Amino acid sequence: MRRDYELGIIINPEVSEEQARAILERVEQIATNHDGQVVRVNQWGRRRLAYPIEHHRDGLYVFIDMSLTPETVFELDRTLKVSEEVLRHLIKRRDPKAVQREREARAANEAAKAQASGGTATETEEQVTPDRVPAGFSEEAEEELPTPVGEESEIPAGLSDEEIEYVPPAIEEETIEA
Repeated sequence: MRRDYELGIIINPEVSEEQARAILERVEQIATNHDGQVVRVNQWGRRRLAYPIEHHRDGLYVFIDMSLTPETVFELDRTLKVSEEVLRHLIKRRDPKAVQREREARAANEAAKAQASGGTATETEEQVTPDRVPAGFSEEAEEELPTPVGEESEIPAGLSDEEIEYVPPAIEEETIEA
């Protein structure tokens, strides 16, 4: 029985692009060899770590959504533990209800695009379309930078009116005078 998982990997920042690509290909190869499927690969790129790991302050972040069997999860975990290029990894089972909502939303989105273009969506379009975008990120998340404090911020392009309603208010800092 296949279930949906999310794999988060932090790769050593000193590895070359080819080595990082080889790690991702190995993960995909393990998934496909054990009757699994890689749904989406989200590469965040080089980010600052919360604390130093093996004297590194930065790491290459990659998140992969997959549909796997439990046996495949053990094989992935074993492989990533012995890899010296991987600083940290975490395999987490995704909530089936959230996955189903995302699939329904994607199907509705595909249908709306197909209706607007007058044709039907092909399989290749469905495979290329991302399964989900993390909350608060638009499709161009890597290009967007946070607004500096004090400047007026605009509503991100990727948020709908319903999503904007659920955003909690900003916490105002209180000044304490001694």
